[in-house]
Amino acid sequence: MRIFRLSPGDLSLPFPPVPLLFLQLAVLSHCQYTYGPEQSWHIHSQSELKNKELWFHDAQRTLYEKLSTPPNQYLAKNVIFFLGDGMSVPTVTASRIYDGQLRGIVGERNRLEFEKFNHVGLSKTYCANKQVSDSACTASAYLSGIKANYLTIGVTADVQLNDCAAARLPQNRLSSIAAWALRGRKSAGLVTTTRVTHASPAGVYAHTSNRDFESDYDVHELGQNPSNCPDIAQQLIESDVGQRLRVILGGGTKKFLPNTTTDVYGNQGQRLDGRNLINEWQLSKPGNARVVFNRTDLLNNDPRTTDYLLGLFNASHLAYHLDDSIDTPTLAEMTEAALAVLSKDNNGYFLFVEGGRIDHAHHETKAKKALDETVQFSDAIRKARQMTNPWETLIVVTADHGHTVTISGYPDVNNNITGLNSELSDVDQLPYATLSYANGPDYQKFYTTNDSVVERVDLRTLDIGDKDARYPHGVPMSEETHGGGDVAVYAHGPWSHLFTGVYEQSCLPSLMGFASCLGPGITYCDLQPKEFYNP
Repeated sequence: MRIFRLSPGDLSLPFPPVPLLFLQLAVLSHCQYTYGPEQSWHIHSQSELKNKELWFHDAQRTLYEKLSTPPNQYLAKNVIFFLGDGMSVPTVTASRIYDGQLRGIVGERNRLEFEKFNHVGLSKTYCANKQVSDSACTASAYLSGIKANYLTIGVTADVQLNDCAAARLPQNRLSSIAAWALRGRKSAGLVTTTRVTHASPAGVYAHTSNRDFESDYDVHELGQNPSNCPDIAQQLIESDVGQRLRVILGGGTKKFLPNTTTDVYGNQGQRLDGRNLINEWQLSKPGNARVVFNRTDLLNNDPRTTDYLLGLFNASHLAYHLDDSIDTPTLAEMTEAALAVLSKDNNGYFLFVEGGRIDHAHHETKAKKALDETVQFSDAIRKARQMTNPWETLIVVTADHGHTVTISGYPDVNNNITGLNSELSDVDQLPYATLSYANGPDYQKFYTTNDSVVERVDLRTLDIGDKDARYPHGVPMSEETHGGGDVAVYAHGPWSHLFTGVYEQSCLPSLMGFASCLGPGITYCDLQPKEFYNP
C-alpha cells in the first residue's frame, strides 16, 4: 500500500503553484487505491451494507477519484446537450434504483451514466412570468440564454402568448447555441423521442409566440392566420438554423404532410397549405440527403455517404420504450446515428438530444414508464461517451423542469421502487405506493366514499407496478403538472468544472459557449495568447 500525504495548507490553496499542482497529480496518478473492497459501486445483497469497511473505503475511493481528476481546460471542439424533459431530482433517484433492481443489484447503490460525471450543479427553472415553467420558455433559457414567457419559444419576454407580429420582429428573436455553432462553422443537429416540432427541440431553431403552432393547421385552430404566424414545421424547413441542421431525428410526420396524403404508417397529414415539407427538405439539400422512417433503415444508413439525415419514426411522438413498438429506434440508436454523421465535420458540432417522454409519462402519472424512459436516456448518454473523446467533447446533461413526483415513506432498502411501500399507513392501516404525485388524473381511482367519509382505496386491488399503472396523487387535475424545484446539471469534458454551483438556467448557453468558443459572450479563446499583438 502506498500512502501520499498532503498538508492541509497544500489542499486549501485555491490556485496551487503550477509545480505543486503537477506534483500532486503525478503522485496521485501512481498512487492507486489498492486496499479495501473491490472498486465497484454495485452491491448485490442488503447485508453487504452492514459492513463498516464498505463505507470507509467507499468514501476513500471517492476522495481519491476527486483528488486525481484535474480540471479539463482544453477547447471543447464538440458540445452535446442532453435534456431529460421533466427529469426532476426525485426522478433521477427513482430511476437509479429502478435500473439497479432490473440488473439484480441493490438499486440505491447504482449509478446512471450521467451520475458518474465529476461536476454537478443546480439550475433555477422559473420563466419570466411563471414560478413553475413549461418546456417552451425553458428551451429559450437553456438554448439561447434568455428567460422568456410561458408557452413561447425563441423570443424575448416582450412577446406575449399568440402575439405573432411581435414574434416576427428581429429585436425580439433569440439566437440559440445551435445558431452560434453554425456561425462558428460547426455542424448542428437534434434528436428527440417527441415530435421534432415539440417545444424542446423547437428551441434549437424556431421563434414562436405559441409552442402549439406546430403546423399551419394548429395555427388556424388556435385562431391565428398562418400567413402571419409561420408554423414550427415550416420554420424547421425554411429558417436559417433549421435548414442547416445536418441531423433531425424524432417523430411527427403529420406536421409536415398535407391533409390529402398519408405517411408510411397510414396516418393522415395535417397541413392545410398542401405542402409536403419532407419532400421539400430533401430536395433543398446539397449532397446526399437521406430520409428514413423506421429503425431498420436508420441502422442500415451509411453515415459516410450521408450529408443530411432526416428521420421521422411516427406520426406523433415515438412510442414509450416499454410499449415495445415495432421498428422504432431507441434514443441510444438515434444518438449513435446522429454522431456518426456529425463527427465527419472536422470543425466540430453541437448536438441536442432529448429524452422527451419522461415528461409525458409523468403527466399521465405513469411512474414506471417515466423511470424506464430515464434509463433509456442514460443509455443514450453512455453511447455518446463511448463515441467521443472527453478531452475535446463537452457533454452537459440536465432537465428543463421537474415534476411533482416524490419518493415517500420509509421503505426498506431495495424495496421495489415501482411497487408498494414496505410499510402501511399509521392512520388507515392501508398500503401506499413509494412513488406518488402532488396532483394528477383519475383522482376517483384512489379514493372512495363510505357514509360521506372519503377513504383511500386499497392499492393491493389496483395495478401498481404495471407499466401503464397510474400512481396515487392528491389534487385532481386533467393531467399532472410540472414541479418548480431546481434541477440538476451534470457536466463532463472540457471546462465541465464551470457547471458547479447554483445558477439561473439561462447561464447554461454562456457556459457551453465559453468552453467551445461560441456565442456573443466571453469565451475560452478570448483568454488565449494572440499570435500577433498590435499595441
